[in-house]
Order: sequence, then structure tokens, then C-alpha cells
Amino acid sequence: MKLYFSPGACSLSPHIVLLEAGLAFTSERVDLGTKRTAGGADFRSINPNGYVPALELEEGVVLTEGPAIVQYLADSAPQAGLLAAVGSVERYQALSWLNYISTELHKNFSPLFKPDSTDDMRERARKMLALRFDYVARHLDGREFLAGSQFGVADAYLFTVLGWTDFLKFSLADWPQLQAFRARVAQRPAVQQALREEGLVK
Repeated sequence: MKLYFSPGACSLSPHIVLLEAGLAFTSERVDLGTKRTAGGADFRSINPNGYVPALELEEGVVLTEGPAIVQYLADSAPQAGLLAAVGSVERYQALSWLNYISTELHKNFSPLFKPDSTDDMRERARKMLALRFDYVARHLDGREFLAGSQFGVADAYLFTVLGWTDFLKFSLADWPQLQAFRARVAQRPAVQQALREEGLVK
């Protein structure tokens, strides 16, 4: 398997899951501005949408969209316990969180990254994110992880998107549960390795 990534982007989530699962893989960095891979290929020939993550499988199949990729990876290494069994309520709780993070958190960050967003658009996005942070923080109050008693795919995704607040200077001071979650997950060896491999920490 080969993971196409950009440092700190949403591809960090499957990067963490790959390491947590103990799966063999290679990785290649993508310049999202030029749409070129580190090897010089046109990334759009791999993922026509031009964004990461993309996971190239040995059979030549390419998976895109982070939530789908992490489900595939978790199911490829069930012994790692990153996603509950098919048919269990716990699995669908985890999938609910993956969808929530994708649609309610990830998407609401978009205006904050786009240079053509107006001040009004950015302020509206911050207010929307604050409401959603309230919801996630309430859920995490008294819990270590989003779904179940151990680290899972939804936690990797939440950790990734919360990391964008540093770049955007969006303080999480009003949500100590989110700060504690980030600190807790950041200590995991696989997370530290992923951050080092992407050049985000030394």
C-alpha cells in the first residue's frame, strides 16, 4: 500500500491508522499547490480530485476520502481494535463520529484556509466550529475516546482536525476536554511517529 499525503492535512488521519494497525506501507508527499508528487508525477492522475489522502492498493486500486480509507485499514487489521465488528452498535457509533467530523468539523474549517474567504465567511465558520466543539467536548467529558473504551479511527480523525487550530491560531482554551484529548492522543507512539514522518515534530 502507498499513502499519498500532505503534512498535517487530513491525510494525517490514515497515516496514524496505518501505524496503529501495524500495516506495511510506503508514503509519498504531495504538493497540493502544484498537484505534483515528490516523485514528480501529476497527482491528479492518481486522484482526479487533486486532494489527499489517496491510498494506492497493491492491486492497483486507489481509495480516496479519509473516512473510507480508515475503515478499510481498520478492517484489514481487526486485531488492532481500531473499529468494532461489523453489525455491532459500537461500529456504527464510530462511523457516526467519522461522518460528524467530516461534515461538521472538517468542512467548517474550509473557509478558514481559503485565501478568497471574506472576513464574514471566516467569522461565520468560527462560530459554527465553536458550536460543534461544544458538542464534542460535552461528549468527551469523562471519556478518553470518542467511541468505545480504546483508541479508534474516529479519534485519529478528530486529533487531525483539532491540530489545524494551531495553524489558524484558533484557541481551544474554552474546551479543556478537547485540549486534554489532543494531549492524550499526541502521546501515543504511532501518533508521534506519524508526526515525525510528516516533519511536524522532531
